[in-house]
Amino acid sequence: MAKPAVQEDVSMDNIPYYEKWQLGEGIPVVKTFFVQDLRKVELKPWDRTGGNGAFINMEGAEGTTGAYVLEIPAGKSLNPQRHLYEDMLYVLKGRGATTIWNDKGAKQTFEWQEGSVFALPLNSWYQHFNGQGDDTARFFSVNSMAITFNLFHNADFIFNTPRDFVDRFDGDPEYFSGKGKAHPGRVWDTNFIADARNFKLEDWKERGAAGKNVMLEMANGSMAAHISEFPVGTYKKAHRHGPGFNVMIIKGKGFSMFWREGEQPKRYDWQDGSVFTPPAMMFHQHFNTGAEGARYLPPRLGGIKYSLGESFGDITKVDKDVKAGGNQIEYFDEDPNIRKMFEAELAKSGTTSSMNPEFYKKPA
Repeated sequence: MAKPAVQEDVSMDNIPYYEKWQLGEGIPVVKTFFVQDLRKVELKPWDRTGGNGAFINMEGAEGTTGAYVLEIPAGKSLNPQRHLYEDMLYVLKGRGATTIWNDKGAKQTFEWQEGSVFALPLNSWYQHFNGQGDDTARFFSVNSMAITFNLFHNADFIFNTPRDFVDRFDGDPEYFSGKGKAHPGRVWDTNFIADARNFKLEDWKERGAAGKNVMLEMANGSMAAHISEFPVGTYKKAHRHGPGFNVMIIKGKGFSMFWREGEQPKRYDWQDGSVFTPPAMMFHQHFNTGAEGARYLPPRLGGIKYSLGESFGDITKVDKDVKAGGNQIEYFDEDPNIRKMFEAELAKSGTTSSMNPEFYKKPA
């Protein structure tokens, strides 16, 4: 006689609630350090959204941020939603519009295109529309789902709490106009960037390689991002920071090296559409081997306006020498083989280095 099935007690299984909830959504869960091309990630129908999706659980996020890829079928719209996690979206493909509203009657619709980036105001209702009748539209989202789900461990509360945060969205007709406010330190406070691939940046000489940058504060939220670009034939200084920086390549071609002190570096080649998330305090360094400036966008949890401290998104030390208590390795202190390797990579494609020899001279 067969023994009756024993119901396994999983209440103490040490698996985060967020990961359990993901399994119930019926879409792929990709666990990885690096995604070569977000446009090619396999998606499945996601009933909650009305589109197709996949979760991307980046190893380096370490429970601070979540991510997903979401696609809208040609000529269709997604289901209206609201939620208590913050959500920052980059448009990988297509064009369309999003309507935002709250229970107090504020409402606004704005259009987006490939290369746009915007943040959804906390717990506001929203609905996405595909403006193309002959092709899909695809987003990449970086969000605070992981930490929010694990804190509350109640999906109904997260998706169905009737609370308007009017300090986040009050119906201002300019909210998604693309207008913003500049602050010292290359900070741009806005809610919408029409084209992050061509948005004007400012010099950030401390990070090396004649690089440019702008820090993004969006939707008055705790999530933030920045856009950085460095020229053809150059590479950035190695640096490290806290977890959850989802480094998405939005223009160019090259590779990055990752290592912890005392370990051999690992290399990952990237192009437009790649994403990687360095684990907390792991050194990494970016190299441009393409024919145009390389540009990346790393959404993260913890910004400048609403800092969560050094353990999260604090970037105040990423451009300061490790010898002075910062988190950056200066060119004159790096392994000389890095420069040789980079020049050898450029030679393979007939390109020459644009690195100034003065970079490698230690100041008196």
